[in-house]
Amino acid sequence: MYHYTALVTLLAALFYLYTSTQVSRARIKYGVKLPAITGNADFERVFRVQMNTLEWLPIFLPSLWLFAIYISDAIAAAIGAVWVIGRIVYMIGYTKSVPGRGPGFGIQAFATIVLWFGAIGAVVWRIVQG
Repeated sequence: MYHYTALVTLLAALFYLYTSTQVSRARIKYGVKLPAITGNADFERVFRVQMNTLEWLPIFLPSLWLFAIYISDAIAAAIGAVWVIGRIVYMIGYTKSVPGRGPGFGIQAFATIVLWFGAIGAVVWRIVQG
C-alpha cells in the first residue's frame, strides 16, 4: 500500500482547493467580477498561483505515483511533501510580488524533476531488465 503517497496526494489536492478559495476571496477584495481574470495586478497574482498549481499537477502527480510504485512510497511522499512546501512558498512570495515567486517555484520544480527522472529511470530499468 502507498499510504504516505496517498496522504501527500490529498495534501496537494487540499492546497489546490485552498488556492481556489483564495481566488474567490481576491475577486471580492479587488472587485474583479466574473468572468474577468485581469484588471487588478494583486488579483492576477493570486489567480496565477492557482493556475500555475493546476498547470503543474499533471506533471507532479503521475511522477509522484510512479516514483512511489517503482521506487519507494516513503521517499516519494517525502519529495512530494517538499513539492507542497514549495507551492506554499511560491504562493506566499507571488502574492506579495512577481519576483517573490522564484524560490518557491524552484523548490517545487526541483522536487518534480527528481520525481520524474526517478520514475522514468525506474520504469526504463524494469523494461530493460525484463
